[in-house]
Amino acid sequence: MPSVIHFADPAPAAVEDRPAAGRAIGVPPRRLTAERYAAEDGALSIGDWSCEPGAWRIAFHPGRHEFFQVISGRLRIVDTKGVAREFGPGDAGIIPAGFTGTFEVLERVSKRYVMLDRA
Repeated sequence: MPSVIHFADPAPAAVEDRPAAGRAIGVPPRRLTAERYAAEDGALSIGDWSCEPGAWRIAFHPGRHEFFQVISGRLRIVDTKGVAREFGPGDAGIIPAGFTGTFEVLERVSKRYVMLDRA
């Protein structure tokens, strides 16, 4: 039987990555992801994510949705029409399935995320 997860508990070791060079705008920033929960089928992932300042292009496939809440720092998400939304500490947002645009970290950011991936 699975245990209840409390975000006050120590996080698992974070995995480091960077945006792919072909998606990065400028120097690809360092990102850290500490996944706290993953459903057995891989369709649901919940955890903590942090990133240094930088920007890259994003393109969510038609089955990917993300809810997030910023813990610290600032980020901006800009769609292909140029509509920009900024998020800071306490702000929450959703990146809907099929979204394409640019993800910009303005100040080192930390956020909690819930990612839903359907085929």
